[in-house]
Amino acid sequence: MTTLFILLGLFALLLAGVPIAFALGGMGLTLLMVGGFSPLMVPQGLLSSVDSFIMLSVPLFILMSNVLLKGGVGKDLFSAVQAWVGHWPGGLAIATILSCGMFAAISGSSVATAATIGTVAIPEMTERGYPRKFVLGLLAAGGTLGILIPPSIPMIVYGVITEESITSLFLAGVMPGLMLMGLFILFAVLYSTFSASYQRSPRADWGTRRRTAIRALPTVVLASYIILGIYRGYFTPTEASAIGLLGALVVTGVVLRTMTIRKLWEAIKQSMVTSVSILVIVAGAKVFGKAITLYRIPQDISMAISHAVDTPGLFILLVAGVLLLMGLFLESLSMMLIMVPVLSGSVMMLGLDPVWFGVFFVLMVECALITPPVGMNIYVIQAVGKADLGEVTIGVLPFLFLMLLSVVAVYFWPDIVLWIPFKM
Repeated sequence: MTTLFILLGLFALLLAGVPIAFALGGMGLTLLMVGGFSPLMVPQGLLSSVDSFIMLSVPLFILMSNVLLKGGVGKDLFSAVQAWVGHWPGGLAIATILSCGMFAAISGSSVATAATIGTVAIPEMTERGYPRKFVLGLLAAGGTLGILIPPSIPMIVYGVITEESITSLFLAGVMPGLMLMGLFILFAVLYSTFSASYQRSPRADWGTRRRTAIRALPTVVLASYIILGIYRGYFTPTEASAIGLLGALVVTGVVLRTMTIRKLWEAIKQSMVTSVSILVIVAGAKVFGKAITLYRIPQDISMAISHAVDTPGLFILLVAGVLLLMGLFLESLSMMLIMVPVLSGSVMMLGLDPVWFGVFFVLMVECALITPPVGMNIYVIQAVGKADLGEVTIGVLPFLFLMLLSVVAVYFWPDIVLWIPFKM
């Protein structure tokens, strides 16, 4: 009964409009005070949440992403991919998805991916006659690749909460990310093949292909170096974020010469706002997590689930349903910080691999990113495309179905997630 009252109180605060960080932290402090525990646990929890070498990678990856965004890297990537595949059936749609995947591999942010590629792709695709709802849905869904294809900020946060290897989580996200890209591309090709409303792009000449490829090459090299460096163990994810930031400054400031002092300052300011928001939420969640652990809420929930749910499949189905409902009114990071500490005990009790569960959880969070009314990517694309919310919502529905299909595939074939971490 105590557990129910605590969860209802938390959701009441969230529905009342209290910021997630203060709702979590305030609820945690209240529980500690009512339970007679020392309030000094609050500053200890706040300090331990940010005093982490792994968490240092979050603001660095965010700053790297914003530097590349301000440097116009997204436009270069899209132009290069378009020059090579733009004349195929659905070529611009394919170029959009591939560009989202490439930018995701260096930004780790779904919002940055959707905004960067959307700014370039939306006008280009609508000019070619692609249905507007399809374009908006494609960009909103393509942006979600930013939190699955490593480096991924939500995977870093999941690893910090569960104390799992960040490198293993990054490796586990590769094949699901590629699978999701493949599903999006297949749907885009089929949709474009049976849609007579768009015009194919003309085949680019070899000079254009060479010029755009050379322009995009430094960014591709940077992304490849970061990912391979993490996978081969040359540096940790935190070291990779620092190297990536330095590489982004070199690419935009020295090689491409698109970075100015004003753009750099704007990137720093935006990164500060985003980083502080994330770290404050993590700090509030740490206090809440410490409080519910002292009240033995995760253990009670684990026992209740183990009595009510005796198979991993039923547990996964239950979690998927809860996350889809939570995605209607919570953003992705909040879902992760609230649910992962509560569910981690049940994951271990049912014998599920915590790395596999992390990828499953991130896939469900991806679905939440395009689930109305609080799907973050829906609002980003709505702003970038100057569209109605209804247009974007209708456009994302086929892609939401494909993402749920990928969740089913990951459940029935767990090697999609675990094969690369096992081999490495």
